[in-house]
Amino acid sequence: MPPKRKGPLQTLQRETDELNKQLESLMKEAGQPDGSGRREPFQSRCLQLQHLVEETTKKLQNLTKADEPAPVGNYDQRKEEEMRRLLKIEEQLSALSLELSPSQKQNRGSSTEEDEEEEEEESEEMESSEEEIEDDEKHVDTKAMEQTPDVGTTTYVVISDFQGQEEGDLSIQMGDVLTVLSKNEDGWWLTQDSKGNKGLVPKTYLKVHSEEEDDDGDEEVSENINETHDDPTRKPSSNSDSVKRANTEIDATDILSAMGAIPAGFRPSTLSKLLYDGITHRGSHYIQPELSQSRLSFKDLFLDPVTGKVRQRTVRTSLTLTLWSCKSIPTPGVGVQVLSRHIHLCAFDGSKVLSNIHTVRATCSANNVKTWTFSPRMTGTLPSLLDGNCFLRCNSDTPELGILFELGVTYIRNSTGERGDLSCGWAFLKLFEANGAPVPYKTYELLVHGGTPYEKDVEVDPSIPRGGTGMIQQMMLSRKRPKLFLKLKSPNAQTKSKLSVLPDTLVGSLSNIQLLVLHRQLVADALLIDRATMQNADLICSPFLATFPEILDQSDLLDALRNSWLEAESKMKRSEKRDLPLLKKTFLRVYMDSVYPLLYNAELPPPRWGDEAVENQRGRTIFTSLQNTSTTDPSHIHTSHRPPCQQAFDISQLNYDLLSVAR
Repeated sequence: MPPKRKGPLQTLQRETDELNKQLESLMKEAGQPDGSGRREPFQSRCLQLQHLVEETTKKLQNLTKADEPAPVGNYDQRKEEEMRRLLKIEEQLSALSLELSPSQKQNRGSSTEEDEEEEEEESEEMESSEEEIEDDEKHVDTKAMEQTPDVGTTTYVVISDFQGQEEGDLSIQMGDVLTVLSKNEDGWWLTQDSKGNKGLVPKTYLKVHSEEEDDDGDEEVSENINETHDDPTRKPSSNSDSVKRANTEIDATDILSAMGAIPAGFRPSTLSKLLYDGITHRGSHYIQPELSQSRLSFKDLFLDPVTGKVRQRTVRTSLTLTLWSCKSIPTPGVGVQVLSRHIHLCAFDGSKVLSNIHTVRATCSANNVKTWTFSPRMTGTLPSLLDGNCFLRCNSDTPELGILFELGVTYIRNSTGERGDLSCGWAFLKLFEANGAPVPYKTYELLVHGGTPYEKDVEVDPSIPRGGTGMIQQMMLSRKRPKLFLKLKSPNAQTKSKLSVLPDTLVGSLSNIQLLVLHRQLVADALLIDRATMQNADLICSPFLATFPEILDQSDLLDALRNSWLEAESKMKRSEKRDLPLLKKTFLRVYMDSVYPLLYNAELPPPRWGDEAVENQRGRTIFTSLQNTSTTDPSHIHTSHRPPCQQAFDISQLNYDLLSVAR
C-alpha cells in the first residue's frame, strides 16, 4: 500500500513535538551548571528556538481546512490545541530567556540539591519558630480571655440561622439573643440561649447586642405595623429588608470562608448584584433607543432616507471576542453544591460598569472541575447561554476602558438550603494602550485576581505561593495560578455592518445578532416613520415592541425565537432575503406565532438561575409549544393538543410606552 500523505496540520504537529523536545533538552542542560559560568551558548539556542516557534505559529495561523489533502475531523479544535501548545512553549522560552540574561546571578552554588535542602531546613526552622510564637500568643490570649470580665455578661444577637451538625453544637435562629460563656480561638464560641441550652456556635453568626438597637427595632416594627393596619394593601418599608439581605449575603460568605468551605479570595458576586437589582444593567434596557439631551429626538437612532434602513454608526470600540477556557479555578469545599459556573462580562473603566452585563455559562468535566470550557462555535440548537463568541460595542472615550470578566458560581448549602452567588475571581483586559492605540487582536492569557474588582493584590487562593527561587519552580507555580484564556478578534465586513446598526453600547452573543438587527429596524420604523410627529409620545400599539426586550433576559426564549427564525429563513428564496419589507413582515409573524404566546403561558414557570428543575420544565414547555405552532395545517394537529393556559391579560402586553423605556 502506498504511504498515507501527511497533511499540513499533521506536519506542524510533528514540528511542535520537536520544538517541545528541544525546549526540554535546553531547560535540562541550562539547569546543570558546568562550572565555567558561560551562558552565551544557552542564550543563543534559546533565541533560535524562539525564532522557530514564531515561524511555526505563523504557518499555523495561515493554515485552512482547504489545505488538507483529505478530510480531517475536528479540524478547528486540533488547530486551537496546537496554538495553545505553541503559546505554552513561547511562554516557557520567555521565562528561560529572562533566567539566562546577564542581569541574573550566574553562580548559585555548587549543587542545586544542596541549596534546596538548605532552603527546606531553613523553612522548617522558621515554621517551627513561628509555631512556637503562635503557641505563646495563643497561651497569652487565652489567659487574657479568661480574665476578660465581659465574657458571660455581654449578650449577642444571632444574624443568621445555624443548624448544629455535630454533638455539642447549638442550633440557633436569626434574632435569638445568646450569652457567650467562653471564646475559643478556632472561632467556635460556647454560648447559652434564653432557655438555658448550651453549645458551640460560629462567632460569624453573632454580633454584639445592645438595648438601643432593640428600642430602634421595636419602634420600626411598631411603625410598620401601624402603617399596615391603616392601609392593608401597603407593605412594610423595604429599605430595612434590602439592608438585611445585603448583610445576610455578606455574612453568609464570611461564614463559608470561616468554615473553610470556600477559598479566602472568594467574594459575593459584584456583577450578579448589579444584574439582578433592577434593570439598569440588563440587555433589555440597553437595547432601547437613547434620547438626546433635549429629549426631543434620539441620540443613537437614525434612518437612511435613501435605503430606509437604520443608519450605521461608528463607535470608539466595536469588536468580537471568543472565550476559550479558564484553568486552575478553585472549587467550593464540602457542604456547598455548585449549581452553575459562569462568566459575567461588561465594559468597565476601573470604577464603574459602562454597559449591560452579559453572562456565558461554562461547562466542566467531573474529572477536572477546575477547568472551565466554553462553546467556541454555535451550531444546531445549542443554547446561546453557552456561546463563547461575544461582541462588544462601547462609545466611551475614557482611556481606561476595558472588559471586566467576573468568574462566578451559583451555589446552595446542603445543610440550610441557602442559595447565593459567589465571585471566584476577576480579570480585566484594557482595550487601549498608553499612547491611545487599541490593543492588538490576539490571544490573551489573563491572570485571575481574587476579591472584588475594587480590591488590589488579592489572591484567589493564598495557599498557592506567587513565585519560587528557580526558573522551573516559577513555571510550575505559574501553571497553578488561575487564568482566563480568550481571543480578541476584529469583526469581518458582514458582522461589522450588522454591529453598526445596534445601540452605541451593548454586549451580547454573536449568535443572536441578526435578531437584534431586525428588532432595531422595526423600532426605527415605529418611532421615526409611523409617528405623526416627532413630539408625539402617545402609546404605540405594538405587541412586538412592548415585549421583545423581555426575552433578552430569558435566554431560552431567545433561543426559541432564533431557531424559529432560522427555520423560516431557510424556506425563503435568495431574492426574498434581500427584500427588507418582506423580511420584517416575516420576522414579525414568526415572533407572534412562536415566542409571544410563551411569554404569558401560565405553564411556563418564571426563570430561576441555576435551578435545573425549573430550566428543564421551561425547556419542555417551550419545546411542546413550538412543536404545536410549527404545524400550519389545522388538520394535522393531534386531538390531544390543547391550547395553552394563558395568564390574565394586561394592557402592557400590547402597548409600547416610549417615555418609560427609552434611555
